[in-house]
Amino acid sequence: MHRTRIKICGITRNEDLAAAVSAGADALGFVFYPPSPRFLAAEAAALLARQAPPFVTRVGLFVNAEPATVRETLTQVPIDLLQFHGDEDAHYCEQFGRPYIKAARVRPNGTRGDLLEFARAFQTAQGLLLDAWVDAYGGAGQSFDWSLIPENLPLPMILSGGLHAGNVVEAVTRVHPWAVDVSSGVEAAKGVKDAEKIAAFVAAVRMADVRQ
Repeated sequence: MHRTRIKICGITRNEDLAAAVSAGADALGFVFYPPSPRFLAAEAAALLARQAPPFVTRVGLFVNAEPATVRETLTQVPIDLLQFHGDEDAHYCEQFGRPYIKAARVRPNGTRGDLLEFARAFQTAQGLLLDAWVDAYGGAGQSFDWSLIPENLPLPMILSGGLHAGNVVEAVTRVHPWAVDVSSGVEAAKGVKDAEKIAAFVAAVRMADVRQ
């Protein structure tokens, strides 16, 4: 049985980190994109990230950041994996010498070939995170047409965009992603997670794993 990995993104509070870890999350996302309501300054993120227990991956999300900003953040925050959610190219993503995942925003009128081409451009990525296309960066809690995901995507696929406990079973059983990424779907308000929603989301993913 494949165990779908789970990332809870947009962690901003101690209690939310504890709830995610307690529920069984595999990764925690910290947002370093100032326009986001889930943005954390490096000092605050460092305090949170140091509370993560062993074998829980700490992910730093950046959007079109100046390279110097990323490097400075990495000197302060113990980040295990970089996530680039903007218009960065592979050369940009590779320059930090850290494992990274790249987000692809899936257009409603796109094709499977578009995602295959995108994946080929980021062959050094650890995985490809698929999110809905919106005017803003960093995710907007909207889903996209999962039929646009090619079966032969050459990178591990992380499914994001509008996921919550009510639809993640269908998502996992239909798409069979390596991992799922959730933020607004487990929140009480923007930037404030709900422990019960986190627990329900994780339980739903585990139910989907059993059904596969």
